[in-house]
Amino acid sequence: MPPLLDIQDLRIHFHTRDGVVRAVDGVSLQVEAGEVAGIVGESGSGKSVTAASLLGLVPMPPGRIAGGRAWFDGTDLLRLTGRELNGYRGKRISMIFQDPMTSLNPYLRISTQLIEPLEIHEGLRGKRALHRAIDALESVGIADAAKRIHAYPHEFSGGMRQRVMIAMALITKPDLVIADEPTTALDVTVQKQVLEVMRRLQRETGTAVLFITHDLALVHEMCDSVTVMYAGRVVESASAAMLATGPRHAYTRGLYRSNPAGAGKGCALYSIPGSPPDPARLPGGCAFRERNTLGDADQCLADHRPELVEIAPGHHVQDCPGCLAPSQD
Repeated sequence: MPPLLDIQDLRIHFHTRDGVVRAVDGVSLQVEAGEVAGIVGESGSGKSVTAASLLGLVPMPPGRIAGGRAWFDGTDLLRLTGRELNGYRGKRISMIFQDPMTSLNPYLRISTQLIEPLEIHEGLRGKRALHRAIDALESVGIADAAKRIHAYPHEFSGGMRQRVMIAMALITKPDLVIADEPTTALDVTVQKQVLEVMRRLQRETGTAVLFITHDLALVHEMCDSVTVMYAGRVVESASAAMLATGPRHAYTRGLYRSNPAGAGKGCALYSIPGSPPDPARLPGGCAFRERNTLGDADQCLADHRPELVEIAPGHHVQDCPGCLAPSQD
């Protein structure tokens, strides 16, 4: 059975005064029905742009889909018009954004915003739609939902607003939810509560989730599979369990070493040196070469970009000898 979402060789470029920015440069990944698939990487690695392209949210210009396919249940989303995509947005594919305060309309009551997708996609109005919206708020743990549904976004805390966003994303029972760093703006306690709500609802509804984050701890709490991105490309992908026990690429190993949860007591926390390369001036060889301290930078490819290869069933990694070399420390 084919995957629910199958992205193949996706390339998204931004044309700027400084040149062509290759924000996404040949990304391929799959999401099975009912699966929680994680995308992890530093800021600027292309995670959010990849997800935004699925719903036509990349501004064009300056952005441009330079190549690739994004098959969703047999339909290439990248070839649909804006009008055609409207049949998918909020119905079959929903999105939870990073900051709910900028995603919710401050001038409209929560009830209006929750009911809108029901009106558009299911034709529900009046009391029937209101009852569905109240049930959705109750499902994400908002107390006294029948009264609070008529409040404005500013009357909710950050954690409550994010719960509203989760309710809004799931109210039409979509096949896929894109969660773009949905807990970044929340404190740790509220973050855990919101993630528990998301995971519980995902299991109850069977909705597939594309979970975007830079936090490896969240990846292993939430995800079944993980794709690691760097400089607009996939450097490694595997099941969450496989990646936790045997990361191969130097960048993936660096992310794990940088995680405070994995550092021993009294040990200095590892930090990947330097910054990601300028996407408008990517090197011709391995993009991670200048920052590679856990492999052998001298062996990193210099004349051509490494390709993604399968090294074990379900485990893919870029074939750069320097990044696959064992740690030197």
